[in-house]
Amino acid sequence: MAQRFIDEIKRTHSCGELTAKDIGKTVVLFGWVHSRRDHGKAVFIDLRDRAGVTQVVFEPRFDEKAHELAGELRLEYVLGLRGVVESRGGNVNPKLPTGEIEVHVSELEIFNRSEPTPLLVEDEIDTDEQKRLAFRFLDLRRPVMQKALITRSRINQITREHFAGSGFLELETPFLVKYTPGGARNFLVPSRMSPGKFYALAESPQLFKQLFMVAGFDRYFQIVRCFRDEDLRLDRQPEFTQIDVEMSFVTQDEVFTAVEGLIAKIWKELLGVEIELPLQRMEFDESMRRFGNDKPDLRFGLEHVELTEVVRGHDGGGVPMLKEAVDAKGIVKAIRVPKVHSLSRKDLDELEKDAKGMGAKGLARAKIGEGGEWTQSPLAKSITPELRGAINAACGAEPGDLLLFQFGREAMVHAVLANLRLILGKKFGMIPPYGSGGQWRFLWVVNPPLFEFDEEAGTWVAAHHAFTRPHDEDVEYLETDPGRVKCYRYDLVLNGFEIGGGSIRLHKPDVQQRVFKALGISPEEAQAKFGFLLDALKFGAPPHGGIALGMDRVAMLVTGAASLRDVVAFPKTQKGTDLMTGAPGDVDDRQLAELHVKRSLE
Repeated sequence: MAQRFIDEIKRTHSCGELTAKDIGKTVVLFGWVHSRRDHGKAVFIDLRDRAGVTQVVFEPRFDEKAHELAGELRLEYVLGLRGVVESRGGNVNPKLPTGEIEVHVSELEIFNRSEPTPLLVEDEIDTDEQKRLAFRFLDLRRPVMQKALITRSRINQITREHFAGSGFLELETPFLVKYTPGGARNFLVPSRMSPGKFYALAESPQLFKQLFMVAGFDRYFQIVRCFRDEDLRLDRQPEFTQIDVEMSFVTQDEVFTAVEGLIAKIWKELLGVEIELPLQRMEFDESMRRFGNDKPDLRFGLEHVELTEVVRGHDGGGVPMLKEAVDAKGIVKAIRVPKVHSLSRKDLDELEKDAKGMGAKGLARAKIGEGGEWTQSPLAKSITPELRGAINAACGAEPGDLLLFQFGREAMVHAVLANLRLILGKKFGMIPPYGSGGQWRFLWVVNPPLFEFDEEAGTWVAAHHAFTRPHDEDVEYLETDPGRVKCYRYDLVLNGFEIGGGSIRLHKPDVQQRVFKALGISPEEAQAKFGFLLDALKFGAPPHGGIALGMDRVAMLVTGAASLRDVVAFPKTQKGTDLMTGAPGDVDDRQLAELHVKRSLE
């Protein structure tokens, strides 16, 4: 028998829009059985679609055939039904937008039946994430997951509306590109038509969007998929989405203005939150000094205290380890934990374990006594009263406070204390385990070094990429003192997450060659690796700059999700596998032969 629903009878409303104003209307709804209550003469069903839930009622007095068929209904059956909207009287459900009404069903069709599901289609479930990912098509039926992806869709719409309305062109760049060294590790794709050669999956449209500027398109944006073959974590996936932007003839401030307008619209339209513009800015050096990283969470204190010069001024103050750290060009820093926050011996042992796991030798600490003396500290026996007093003063330490110290290599000290600060912030309830906690602390971190020193290789490397414009006043130091060169690079940070990063680009070939020289890249090597871009810069490249926003991270923060995987429709696990489809999978020898690839014997 041909189904009347769909063929003849069309849906009139979603399951989330009927209210008291619709009482008396005949409506047609489609959806899934979310819950079922059989009271014998009356069967109550909560019918669900992406818009919400509507209670529908089957009774013989409405239609005997529909009531009889309703006895067969089970969770996740797919239905079409027609009925009349009626008031629920005194049984209003204030938690639902449709809670004032119910639909008395006069006609029912079961489109499809469902086996018992391996996980509940409910918001609050304790199902293991591995199972949720294996049955992602069911997990995505849960209202909380659908809301996250609907929010993500709306971010896309707002982005397009914002940039199109500001004169930007939405242009596309290739996924299959030439491998270029530097940055993240690329996925490689063998070429069947060019035996022995490989494409790389683009980790970013960086070079191509610069070529758009050289080509004169002036303002570009793209919501683009990117690929990086890197170890995964909470906020990283092997394939991800960027809101990619590039502009010609602009200053850094003008890039900020374009992005801040988008941020303000997203937060206003989706959360009803007014973001004060312009956003706060902080020098890279200040961020490292106060927080130990370039993506500080400004929602709470526990800032680092820089003690290197204090220790140097007292020649180590009787503590050999402090003197050795400073003499070896390391740094000394501390975090003051106010006395209102108590830490047990077990807590401190756990913190020290965390510190060692991040590369530290330990976690020196000192409790401040009534007279400023240090207790519960291995440093107390040898430190001079003068250095102890100077450290107390620098930290603003008061009786009952606890000081946590790190000293040694600069990178290690920054990283350890930055992570310990976050651990303590969550432990003391200053910030929630995830989500914003109702606070939105945006920050531009600006003017970082162009280069960083690779201690293993013993050479200078680009801190971001080799095409970032150095400050004009620092160009003279490219050959003589690369570590001194600052650049027009910037990161947009929100609540401790980097949600965007970009730079003003190098458009002058002569300065570009000097940057390559500082990196130890010869003209021949530069031409081999980046020749097409270097050639383009020779033919009238305009000044230009841009940014890429991490769409996945923005969606995670806007929705308050605990993980990036909760805002990606079909994510990979931390090992890069797709538990639903079984990717990555095996291929047979014939396929490999077509690609001129041999299987490893290992």
